[in-house]
Amino acid sequence: MLKISDIKISAKCEITKALLFEKAKKILRCGHINSLSIARKSVDARDKSNVFYVVSLFVDVDNEERFLKIKNVSPVKNNAYTPPDRSGLSSRPVVIGFGPAGMFCALVLARVGARPIVFERGSAVEKRQTAVENFWQNGTLDTSTNVQFGEGGAGTFSDGKLTTGIKDKRCRYVLSQLVHFGAPNEILYEAKPHIGTDRLVDVVRGVRNEIISLGGEIRFDSRVEDIVIEKGKVRAVVCEGKEYPADSVVLAIGHSARDTFEMLCKKGVDMCRKPFAMGVRIEHPQEIINTAQYGEFAKYLPPADYKLAAHLKNGRSAYTFCMCPGGVVTASASEEMSVVTNGMSYYSRNGKNANSALLIGINTDDFGSEYALSGVELQRRLERKAFEAGGGNYNAPVQRVGDFMRYPGDRGSFMPDAWQSFAPSYKPGVKFTELRDIFPDFMNESLELAIYEMDRKIEGFGDKNAIMTAVESRSSSPVRITRDESFVSVNTEGLYPCGEGCGYAGGIMSAAVDGVKCAEAVLGII
Repeated sequence: MLKISDIKISAKCEITKALLFEKAKKILRCGHINSLSIARKSVDARDKSNVFYVVSLFVDVDNEERFLKIKNVSPVKNNAYTPPDRSGLSSRPVVIGFGPAGMFCALVLARVGARPIVFERGSAVEKRQTAVENFWQNGTLDTSTNVQFGEGGAGTFSDGKLTTGIKDKRCRYVLSQLVHFGAPNEILYEAKPHIGTDRLVDVVRGVRNEIISLGGEIRFDSRVEDIVIEKGKVRAVVCEGKEYPADSVVLAIGHSARDTFEMLCKKGVDMCRKPFAMGVRIEHPQEIINTAQYGEFAKYLPPADYKLAAHLKNGRSAYTFCMCPGGVVTASASEEMSVVTNGMSYYSRNGKNANSALLIGINTDDFGSEYALSGVELQRRLERKAFEAGGGNYNAPVQRVGDFMRYPGDRGSFMPDAWQSFAPSYKPGVKFTELRDIFPDFMNESLELAIYEMDRKIEGFGDKNAIMTAVESRSSSPVRITRDESFVSVNTEGLYPCGEGCGYAGGIMSAAVDGVKCAEAVLGII
């Protein structure tokens, strides 16, 4: 198998198998290719007058050696990840949480016959969808099953982004398994792969069914109340008053299981404060982003995204996160009298609005306390202030960028009776208010500086009618439950802190990979 890299194709062209065969034959200067597939596809839009796809191909040809001197042609190296094939465990491992980390940990364990037991505080995805829709439509929050808690984790109600900054051979394995369970095949080669919340639902159901078919158990609506620790070693977990013996417990609880953090902290499990980020969701008409990113080529390409970062003159950092083309801003609270926002897209990304998290780096010095969970307390304070500013019923406080930035002579010109093609997408509802009353001064200053900087990079980012919705507070965990090189808690034998909530991942892909690694650690492979 050969790989042909850096094939440039105009964005105006439809990429068909026939076109790819034609391109590959021309590069190799041969008349026959046995087969080909796309290895990678991205868009190069640095020059708005000449936007093009960059495609790499896997090709199967006879007598491969004679083509190796051609520019951008190389042999394909087999560095595929090989999952574990043995267990050797004397007892059944326990996995707490069934988000990406817990799912992939349990899947790997189930496939080697370890028959894991999974405890998930939220519901199975079918019941969970009903609870989430009821919250979005009526403001009725179920604190056990919501956007944060339930099968698939917080990523189930998101854009389903599979981009990651980590370089790990397990990434390809995770992608291939997602395809196996129903994700679109193009996630294997798209530079910015995504599934969409509508397809993620079926994927997570498929993972669940295989784990169960292999002898694993998944207990939904089952919040772990306690972990029994004796002489520095895990002995059992307690759920609904019943004790379940366990020698190995994988803690894949996600970033919003605050009561579990508190329980572990009281028991003396080693944990520490961790820098994180908070801010707002910023929302624009998708057409503005398309034009800014692709110029006249926008009509030929899928909805555009962006990823921005800025080092601000006040010494702070700002960046965008979880950008959702054609998506909506979602109500994502898990605690009463709190407003939390997130973003979500369906696979088609065909909504009118684009949104992303606009986040400001929060340092541990900002927490106001040395307490390990002081970052959680800071999150809560802002979430409750957002609830009050929204007027109740989980309505979110919103503000035009023009009003927040105090553009001269422009205050208050965009009001609900002017909504036509562009309006805030957050449900149950919104209330226009002053967001500066919610955030501390350093965040207000940083948000203002960030919008100025990012508007220089994407024309229209700072448009006066763009909408800011508060508060985006759950982008990452403010806590790290410390572990050693063998993935075991530094002071609690048998406890494996895992994934985003414990401070070891930053999205679906990295969390899933960490879940695979923790499964290997439980099996004694790492």
